[in-house]
Amino acid sequence: MPGKVGIASLMICASLLVSLAAVSAEEIQKLPVVDISGETNRHVIVAQGTEKVYQGHPTTLLMPDKKTMFCVWSRGHGGPAGPMARSDDAGLTWKRIDEQLPKNFRKHRNCPSIYRMVDPKGKERIWVFSAAPKMPRIVSEDGGKTWKEAKPLGLNCVMTFSSAIQLKDGSYLGMYHRRAPAVVVMQTVTQDGGVTWSKPGVVADVEGKDPCEPCVFRSPDGKELCCLMRENRHKGRSLMMFSKDEAKTWSKPVDTPWGLTGDRHMGVYTKDGRLVIAFRDMAQKSPTGGHFVAWAGTYDNIRRCRPGQYRIKLLHSHAGRDCGYPGMELLPDNTIIATTYIKYRPGKVKHSVISTRFKLEETDKKLKEQTPRN
Repeated sequence: MPGKVGIASLMICASLLVSLAAVSAEEIQKLPVVDISGETNRHVIVAQGTEKVYQGHPTTLLMPDKKTMFCVWSRGHGGPAGPMARSDDAGLTWKRIDEQLPKNFRKHRNCPSIYRMVDPKGKERIWVFSAAPKMPRIVSEDGGKTWKEAKPLGLNCVMTFSSAIQLKDGSYLGMYHRRAPAVVVMQTVTQDGGVTWSKPGVVADVEGKDPCEPCVFRSPDGKELCCLMRENRHKGRSLMMFSKDEAKTWSKPVDTPWGLTGDRHMGVYTKDGRLVIAFRDMAQKSPTGGHFVAWAGTYDNIRRCRPGQYRIKLLHSHAGRDCGYPGMELLPDNTIIATTYIKYRPGKVKHSVISTRFKLEETDKKLKEQTPRN
């Protein structure tokens, strides 16, 4: 249900579509890359893969104390849920808590995602949603100490909520995608902290493209929502749309800037107001294609279809394009914790869940050092 929002900016985007459809060497040069992928001192292994065990598709949650973190993931590529780990030192060390979870959680499948929601009475719940069967879920009402299974939402989906955000009225917006028969992006809203949800509606249905894995976040002034979407045919760029009325209506999806082309976006705002968005790099002719990268820039860069400041190669994938699906968290000292699944080394060992820790001040310095002086 496209709405009449952001018309001026959409006209700017529309006027650039012809030139944006293909990528030029000049455009690539305008977005330099800072490579920290080899700096192993930044890396923390959450779950080690083995020759038999493939650890895949994590999401993370940082609690309000800024120390407690949870990470959930699946076994195998889009396989069963079951694993969960907890950190009490902001992601430096991790402890598996699989045995504390409902036994039936291991029958849930495909890319579990974790969110903290607070209902109108102030009750906090931590939810873990999975894709199948029919978007099942587990919940904790005591800060992650104990867990129980809740009734599935009963929603058809390819993956469960890849993004959830609180709206101004205190409700939460959940966004996901399904195949019906085309790939479309859906949204639903909960008014009671995740217990019940509204009837879902289609918000992105793009002819000739497959929008999926939506990532929604606010503009710095809080007045607008932006939704970035993977384009699953991978013939062009990722997609984006905007809402100025708390997701009641959305603008027509358009191409993102080239440097944001990727799968499963997830981002944070740093203290200086910049955005850092991590994803699997799927940009055409990208020097970091298929690896785990982050884009650094401003909201205005996205809104006006501009390149951004630079990209960061976070981790090197030894399995081609099989990585990404990040958790992104920001600590009080401006440390970003980017967590992904990735084949970390060559050889027979399968994918691990790994995080890398960095600050933009550090990558800014590296960018300055590698930029030629006139």
